[in-house]
Amino acid sequence: MPNRALSFMSTVSPRGANALRSVLVFTFRHWARRWPLAATVAVTITAATATEIFVPLFAGRLVDALTAGRHEANAAVSAFLAMTGLGLSMVVLRHLAWWGVVPLTLDIMADVVREAFHRVQRFSSDWHANSFAGSTVRKITRGMWALDVINDVMLLALLPSVVVLVGTVVLLMLHWPVMGLVMAVGALVYGALTVALATRVVAPAARLSNTWDTRIGGLLSDTLGANQVVKAFGAEAREDARLGHVVARWRRRVRRTWMLATWSTSGEFALLWLVRSTVTGAALWLWWQGRATPGDVTYVLTTYFVVHGYLREVGQHVHNLQRAVNDMEELVELHALTTSVADGAEARALAVAGGEIRFAHVVFHYGGHATPLFHDLDVRIPAGQRVGLVGPSGSGKTTFVKLVQRLYDVSGGQVLIDGHDVREVAQASLRQQIAIVQQEPILFHRTLADNIAYARPGARMEEIERAAHLANAHDFIMRLPKGYGTLVGERGVKLSGGERQRVAIARAFLADAPILILDEATSSLDSESEAAIQDAMERLMEGRTAIVVAHRLSTVRAMDRILVFEQGRIVEDGRHEALLARPGGRYRRLFERQSDGVAQIGGAVIGEAQSVA
Repeated sequence: MPNRALSFMSTVSPRGANALRSVLVFTFRHWARRWPLAATVAVTITAATATEIFVPLFAGRLVDALTAGRHEANAAVSAFLAMTGLGLSMVVLRHLAWWGVVPLTLDIMADVVREAFHRVQRFSSDWHANSFAGSTVRKITRGMWALDVINDVMLLALLPSVVVLVGTVVLLMLHWPVMGLVMAVGALVYGALTVALATRVVAPAARLSNTWDTRIGGLLSDTLGANQVVKAFGAEAREDARLGHVVARWRRRVRRTWMLATWSTSGEFALLWLVRSTVTGAALWLWWQGRATPGDVTYVLTTYFVVHGYLREVGQHVHNLQRAVNDMEELVELHALTTSVADGAEARALAVAGGEIRFAHVVFHYGGHATPLFHDLDVRIPAGQRVGLVGPSGSGKTTFVKLVQRLYDVSGGQVLIDGHDVREVAQASLRQQIAIVQQEPILFHRTLADNIAYARPGARMEEIERAAHLANAHDFIMRLPKGYGTLVGERGVKLSGGERQRVAIARAFLADAPILILDEATSSLDSESEAAIQDAMERLMEGRTAIVVAHRLSTVRAMDRILVFEQGRIVEDGRHEALLARPGGRYRRLFERQSDGVAQIGGAVIGEAQSVA
């Protein structure tokens, strides 16, 4: 059975023909960063292997000396000492090679996982929305471990095999051209067969089976991450069945891959048997013709046994290399992806003095959408103004705040903060000037103190506690067994929705950014939690440019200004009272829908029928 420890994990794509080249180029590029160490490993393993080429030669001389009698004792002793010295040299040199490959491989693996993490974090919001986090993690980790296999195979297995084959053929050619030719032809045919079977037969099957391995990872991550929903609907058996279906498809694909590998391995062994029989027969024929001594035959047979061992391993090494290439394909693809929202070469840090936001004739459409969501959107939010964004779902409110954060780039026009185009500043500095409280705040599985301090690394404990006080979070935190040292669980599942919101608001307080975005921050809370959070939000908005995305219109009544979105356009702009006073206005209709057909302006109550009139 092929080595099950080497997983088949990749996805089907047109990349198959170029996969080996891409992976090897990627690997060689990392070797080049540490070329002295890589060269040292290559040189020492080559020297260690060269010693094995000459051992059979001295073994043949030893046999000739022994058959000649005692008067050749000195020759026998010399041959013995040479073999002993070569063996000791091989042990020392191999140890040095293995000693060198350990730091080389670990350093490259560390670089690869750091660089992949660095890139993935900077991919666009669209990319993350369309990717399973669990699948991405598997791509990175299995690619990292595949590098370990590739380094071992390339430096410590295939390179010695090539040295042995070339060196042996050269020595045999010098001694017996016919024997050297037989060995060379046998080695070349075996090598060609091995590569063909690995790349043309096993690799395509492995690539298909890899798809289902990736799907298993994605399904496990998706289902375990939504375990609360599974439990809520008593759907454990249903999810078991879903996973069972995927596992069954994976099993069929992997079984086919392993059986093909088994047949190809048997074919390679049959060819080795043929080469061995041919070489042995040729050596006996030379002896029969009187053109070879017993020592010569010993040399040939011993040499072949050395070569046979390397040839047999070459087949396995080539298969292992192909499997490692399969495992690395997706990691290499991650490194090859370009970041759709990238800092310019001359991007500078943004320092926000006031916090004015301007959309100057902005055109924007999502990738794949022919019709733009925003077309010539032009609006200015003065520094320090509190603005509410309302409108039906899909009208452009969330996209508006994402463009402020430059999570996407505009297709035309400009988004300006204090007169600076957000495309011309460093993204990290831009987002450090913006504090955001999301509708469903995401917390890390870390302590409450760590989650609050995420807004400002290195914040003192008293600053963290002050932010929690301002967010009305301190009291519930202190009721927890470990207070600020309490772990909140993955994505904050140990806390209620209101508690998570207050932690997110405390994080925003600690950020102390001049621009604040509140995205549906109270849409799914009970009345008591909403009141506490509204109170905290009022304090948080003081002195800042605030953008509040709201479905509950009660949360934007006190805003300085309300922008009403519809199909990517701002159809109304004004204060709550002014917008409510417009007969047939869109904001008024939204408000009446949420208040059972009754709108109240000041002390007057206006019914729905009157508003229509």
